[in-house]
Amino acid sequence: MTNFLQKSGGRFIIDPIGSQPIFCRETFSEEHREIEAMVKQFSAERIRPQKQAIEEYNKDLSLQLLRELGELGLLGIDMKEEYGGLELDKITSAIVAENLSHGFSASFTVTWSVQTGIGALPIVWFGNESQKKKYLPKIVTGEWVSAFGLTEPSAGSDATSGRTTAILSDDGKYYLLNGEKIFITNGGWADVYTVFCQIDGTKFSALIVDRDTPGFEVGKEEKKMGMKGSSTTPLKFTDAKVPVENLLYEVGKGAKIAFNALDIGRIKLAASDLGGCKVVMEYAVQYALDRKQFGQPIAHFDVIKGKIADMVVRTYSADSMIYRTIGLIQSEIDTLNKSADDYYIKMGETMEHFAIETSMTKVYGSESLSQVTDSAVQVLGGYGFIEDYPVAGAYRDTRIDRIWEGTNEINRQIIAGYMMKNALLDELPIREAIKSIDPFLQDQDWHTDNSLLGREIHAIETGKRLALYLFHEALCEFGQDLKHEQQLTEILANMLTDIYTADSTLARVLQLPDDYAYRSGVLDIARVHAADSSLRLMNLALNGLNGIFHGSRPTIVIDHMREFQKRMMLPTDILSLKRRIAETMYQRKTYPY
Repeated sequence: MTNFLQKSGGRFIIDPIGSQPIFCRETFSEEHREIEAMVKQFSAERIRPQKQAIEEYNKDLSLQLLRELGELGLLGIDMKEEYGGLELDKITSAIVAENLSHGFSASFTVTWSVQTGIGALPIVWFGNESQKKKYLPKIVTGEWVSAFGLTEPSAGSDATSGRTTAILSDDGKYYLLNGEKIFITNGGWADVYTVFCQIDGTKFSALIVDRDTPGFEVGKEEKKMGMKGSSTTPLKFTDAKVPVENLLYEVGKGAKIAFNALDIGRIKLAASDLGGCKVVMEYAVQYALDRKQFGQPIAHFDVIKGKIADMVVRTYSADSMIYRTIGLIQSEIDTLNKSADDYYIKMGETMEHFAIETSMTKVYGSESLSQVTDSAVQVLGGYGFIEDYPVAGAYRDTRIDRIWEGTNEINRQIIAGYMMKNALLDELPIREAIKSIDPFLQDQDWHTDNSLLGREIHAIETGKRLALYLFHEALCEFGQDLKHEQQLTEILANMLTDIYTADSTLARVLQLPDDYAYRSGVLDIARVHAADSSLRLMNLALNGLNGIFHGSRPTIVIDHMREFQKRMMLPTDILSLKRRIAETMYQRKTYPY
């Protein structure tokens, strides 16, 4: 794989667009493409025809499909061969997550995702040799189902404040576990659970709990808005006797285990959402071409073309930033010593380096699928509201994506918080970048750039300075108390996310070869996305500055904003470009990029 190594997360705000190659689906290896094709075929032949049965909470069917994926090796992507796994890269995990969504069953996708992600990875990364030999070979075949017990009635986003406790028994052989977990995916089907607790009341830790543990009870299935074919239950512990050898890693190290699992879970969720965007969009396009009103297919109406184009643009930008991020993570993982005892600990630290980017993928991926699915319901009209048509179920299913794996509100605070940390600790040269804003704005040769996407690149590069300008004014006003100004930090997080998606989209298009089959189409997408992003960035910055200065912006701030605006108001004919983007989809009928 080409080296996409980057020293730390957040560098997109500093580095010029296209200054180094990014990973994207055009750089997939042959093995990546073979796995992509295999998973698409499995989804089309084994999942999609049985979608309705899965959604009726057919446990036997779901677990049979899970075992079939085990036979294909797709439950052991992240596990070593000695435990029955394939030990492939993180890119492959994202590819599988994306393409399982082609089965149009979010319920089954989440069952697989927990089995291979937060359910298994704590043992893969932090388990000792005995634990790995006991659990992983059965998880990798699907013989045993895994689950992850973190959330509690009083501890959701503030996960480490959970009240489930564990104390050592008098004979020193067991931890006596007491408490409750809620909203546990795979909860009713699992054989092995990673459960987080406070050992001795204060040391946040993790235990491996077997289903047959005395004192352990699985509660009733929750009645959910969506994801009706998956299992979601509470877990109850009443002096549950967990053998001391089931302590995972070390006492007091539960946060490291939980957050590392959630980091990779976020990007796998984003990849699943990306696959969902594609399959929902394709369904909407086919429906629009078939459905006739006023003597013609509704696809030919201009407003429908606009909706379809918005779906395509959102999906392409999500695709670009998701695979860019997983490529960054994998490149740094590739530098680690696999034979080192702390290999998986270092892998976790690597993922934390890119916490900004992984949180962005989760936020943008989940909100993209929400918007695409909402538009698909609208395209179908009344039929979109009928359960016989698949977008109704998809609409319900996608709502949870903005809540689990850390709510989008929490992830936005992570984005802003890590950027503050990088700035204050000088882990990124943000102070120098802020000092260079005025010289950048004084350069008046910007409008003479006639290179490919030159105006769009300059607009987004200006947007980076605008975000840093707002960040600087916020820090001057609030200092480290900025973290408590959550509406303002959410604005900053939204700006950073818009910048990252635009940067990723433009960088991806720039590195495509001249003979790329859909070159004109992706140029249209990049231009529309850059123009839309620039407008959002200006509006967000204005809202943020008005909040900082309470609606009375100083003259110097107004002058700066005029200069930013002059560079970011692109003369893009968005409406015409959207018509062309939609027509390409109509010709292809499948998402071609």
